[in-house]
Amino acid sequence: AAAISNNQDPATLLRNIGISAHIDSGKTTLTERILFYSGRINAIHEVRGKDGVGAKMDSMDLEREKGITIQSAATYTTWGDHNINIIDTPGHVDFTVEVERALRVLDGAIMVLCGVAGVQSQSITVDRQMKRYEVPRIAFINKLDRTGAEPFRVVDDLREKLRLNATALQVPIGLEDKLEGVVDLITMKALYSVGEHGETIEERDIPENLVELAQEKRMEAIERLAEVDDDIAELFIMEEEPDVDTFREAVRKATLARTFTPVLMGSAFKNKSVQPLLDAVTMFLPSPVERKNIALDLNNNEAEMELNGAADSPFCALAFKLEDGQYGQLTYIRIYQGTLSKGDTIKNTSTGKKVKVGRLVRMHADDMEEVETLATGEICALFGIDCSSGDTFVVDSQNGFNPAMMSMFVPEPVISLALIPKNKSDVSGNFGKALQRFQKEDPTFRVHTDPENKQQIISGMGELHLEVYVERIKREYKVECSTGVPQVNYREGITSKTDFNYLHKKQSGGSG
Repeated sequence: AAAISNNQDPATLLRNIGISAHIDSGKTTLTERILFYSGRINAIHEVRGKDGVGAKMDSMDLEREKGITIQSAATYTTWGDHNINIIDTPGHVDFTVEVERALRVLDGAIMVLCGVAGVQSQSITVDRQMKRYEVPRIAFINKLDRTGAEPFRVVDDLREKLRLNATALQVPIGLEDKLEGVVDLITMKALYSVGEHGETIEERDIPENLVELAQEKRMEAIERLAEVDDDIAELFIMEEEPDVDTFREAVRKATLARTFTPVLMGSAFKNKSVQPLLDAVTMFLPSPVERKNIALDLNNNEAEMELNGAADSPFCALAFKLEDGQYGQLTYIRIYQGTLSKGDTIKNTSTGKKVKVGRLVRMHADDMEEVETLATGEICALFGIDCSSGDTFVVDSQNGFNPAMMSMFVPEPVISLALIPKNKSDVSGNFGKALQRFQKEDPTFRVHTDPENKQQIISGMGELHLEVYVERIKREYKVECSTGVPQVNYREGITSKTDFNYLHKKQSGGSG
């Protein structure tokens, strides 16, 4: 853990960030580099790498085979004095609920964009989700080593398509195969990534051919900041330039207020300029105590109440993700205020159930690290707690404190398939268990039985979404299933009007 002074709240040195983007923008690769440069892992492994190991955050076999992220994975690391909790999220629209629940509990985000493709369809969805949960973000233009990379066109895309007040705080030194590093427009220094894996950042003077461009882009950044920050506006009117500290403070203030989006650049795959991004996370994104968190007071007709985020305030946490692990149900929680220790008895405010915390763990993808106590802002996991996603927990001894955190948005399923187990004798066993488990873990995965033809129908967010679950039923529960289009019962109906004569004869009694 990072060292802190006695009078400083540890939560001020904590950052909870999510990494979100369109498919194949380099989210998992970027997370892998962040973990490597911060000393959390000792070697870099690629998504679909030749060594067959795969990236740390893609721990499921299916993820490694397909080269995609299916489930969001949590980890934590340290950078300088700061502790950083990171959630790597999927890019496919099929797994959009993973992004939704991650952004619900995070304080800040890195929005990754491809340097060639720019803003794509899922970038727009992710932007909508960030706005829904009011999450401040930094944009990172990745893949500048690719042919056709144009970072400043991507910045224009952010302004036009997403309506963001986005401005580059860096200028790349070279592009495509000549990418060597970036120019920091705040300090006006060139930062070169050197070493076998780019592990060293060397500060040098700006190359002569980039001085003019750097000055032009710096003025553009100051101008955009002046629109949302009074101190910078005053300096801009007086034609003075802000010093480094004033510039950084203005960027931080505007980023937290979500009126400005800093744009950084690099290439995660080629190990270029990832460390300056980590510096920006600690400088510009909020700590848990700087975010306004609202809960509903169940003792007062669900009136809104603000959580102050202090470690000595009554404990309040939200269960945001469930997973079925080898030791039973694993419940991911985000602590919004107070402290949780091993051995505490916690109460579910939705059901009133009480349970003792036997094990408290921090997640590092699929690895777990036991901890004794965690405080405000931390993201951790509990074992053996029967609850649903979106439940709120408090410590049982806190009489009178009965909050419920606001739930997240869950989109409706868009596609359905009929699911038939090949071995009919398995219906009551593993097949039923698998469907029950996946429904509990994923609120966008629905199962129902058609009342007319008795078919088992599964619904989800897309073909890939349902395909992954069918494959997981086969691998994890050893049940082979076939899928098909749901049957529809046809009925006859009157289609047009016609004239006819009919004499109704009825015998009222007696012999005919």
